[in-house]
Amino acid sequence: MDRDGGMDLVLLNPGGREAVYQDLGASLSAVEPPLWCRLIAGHVRDRGLSVAILDSEAEQWGPERAAAEVAALHPRLVAVVVFGHQPSASTQSMVGARAACRAMKAAGIGAPLLIVGGHVSALPERTLREEPVDFACMGEGPATVMGLLAALEDLDRHGDDEAAQSAELGLAGVPGLVWWRDGAVVVNPSAPLIADLDQDLHGDVWDLLPMDRYRAHNWHCFGAPEMRQPYASIHTSLGCPYTCTFCCINAPFGTNRYRMRRPSAVVDEIRKLHDHYGVRAIKIIDEMFILNERHVREICEGIVAAQLDDLNIWAYARVDTVRPDMLPLLRSAGFRWLALGIEAGSARVRDGVGKGVGQDDILATVRAIQKAGIAVLGNFIFGLPGDDLDSMARTLDLARDLNCEFVNFYSAMAYPGSRLFEQAGRDGVALPDSWSGYAQHSRDCLPLATGKVDGATVLRFRDDAFHAYFEGKRYLDMLTQRFGWEARSAVEAMTKTRLRRDLLAQAPVAP
Repeated sequence: MDRDGGMDLVLLNPGGREAVYQDLGASLSAVEPPLWCRLIAGHVRDRGLSVAILDSEAEQWGPERAAAEVAALHPRLVAVVVFGHQPSASTQSMVGARAACRAMKAAGIGAPLLIVGGHVSALPERTLREEPVDFACMGEGPATVMGLLAALEDLDRHGDDEAAQSAELGLAGVPGLVWWRDGAVVVNPSAPLIADLDQDLHGDVWDLLPMDRYRAHNWHCFGAPEMRQPYASIHTSLGCPYTCTFCCINAPFGTNRYRMRRPSAVVDEIRKLHDHYGVRAIKIIDEMFILNERHVREICEGIVAAQLDDLNIWAYARVDTVRPDMLPLLRSAGFRWLALGIEAGSARVRDGVGKGVGQDDILATVRAIQKAGIAVLGNFIFGLPGDDLDSMARTLDLARDLNCEFVNFYSAMAYPGSRLFEQAGRDGVALPDSWSGYAQHSRDCLPLATGKVDGATVLRFRDDAFHAYFEGKRYLDMLTQRFGWEARSAVEAMTKTRLRRDLLAQAPVAP
């Protein structure tokens, strides 16, 4: 219940999309419901406390407006959530989080600020030292939030004479809390991972979100742009059992444990989004949805049985987890896109980052997916360890040969929480000076040097490869045939935007 007319907890999803995506963020990128705001809010509300979610990104509020909205709710605790919509997005989201926290401190809201997220879990002490917050969280967040709320309530009940001692005793018992004691940073042991996702991390708080503000990626709705809004992203699992060196997904979990929701609960959530909110375009936010065959099959069979026959769903998969015999069922359940982490055209480079699949397997999987009537989003990375100009050119050649319906071209980054970040620290490799430098589309983006080429060369290659692929006649002709002239025109308009980069390549590279 509300506390003296105020809110027990306000969860803030910070903005800053323009700094991360430049002009591409205005209309091309997705605006997604913040998963971990939902998960924490549901956990807290189920335990009888009042909670609000302020989605500054979706509302397009600046930091000062966000601070004013928080202040109006008179919260006991503010949690700034920087998990992002994919693991790597947590670090780049720190740009908006810092601005929002500074604005709240300047506004004198009074409530303590807690910062939660994958980046925070990867660098807990550094985050508390560098950011304008009172507390940080190492771990998932729900148990830390609940423990801190209880400690703050207990503190409110004590008189001034007991306050300091009570605060220290209470904070010491909050799992995963990172806090100051006598001028030193204390990192409490993390809470155990929550086992029952449907009971304790369901995220069924859609009523707390501005559902009319969310939109799908432009490519997600090629051929049916009217489906971009309304839009939702949901989870069917948390974590990932794999250990790719460039990935930071498991930083808040401390392990590569993979936890799944009950398929029936997932289907119920999809039905609610479809029937109550009119959502047809859905992203499965799991780092790896196509993994456990029984899990996937039961979800798909449930969607088909519910006769939700107008869905447009996309999800992540691996080349070595896609079974051709399951593809017709996925198509019948509304899966229109599968995203594959192909990463590199060189087997040597793929093996070096834990992606040990062969070129023939990649080609066979992509063609099988497309034959089933499902489009492929291919993810490729330039500048992985061991990459040189020749191997990066082979990655671009592979992308062109596969001719996926859409691609993401990334520069390799040593994200906090990844093994590449640890290795870069040991080797003294240059890393970005600011958190925005980890964003793929930012002006100050600084990719990782490979040992054979520097970050500037990687970045120039990536940007030139983007235009070479999307401006290619073979790709545009395929896109027109698959989705129509409107989709082609959208891509042609997209390629008219050239990202502005502060980092100049030492030598131009034309793929």
